Amino acid sequence: MAVPKKRQSHSRTRLRRSHDFLSPTWWLTCPQCNDPQRPHTVCANCGYYRSKEVVPKQAQ
Repeated sequence: MAVPKKRQSHSRTRLRRSHDFLSPTWWLTCPQCNDPQRPHTVCANCGYYRSKEVVPKQAQ
């Protein structure tokens, strides 16, 4: 049976366990186009942020 040669420090243990307690990312829907978007960011689909057009949409 394998036995550790050295004791792992508190910082090493906590660094390893830091990923266990991450909260999941949450998404909101854009009020203009109902596309999912991260909070406090410009919508990638329509270019609106807080009901104002920040990035003008390019004509196709």
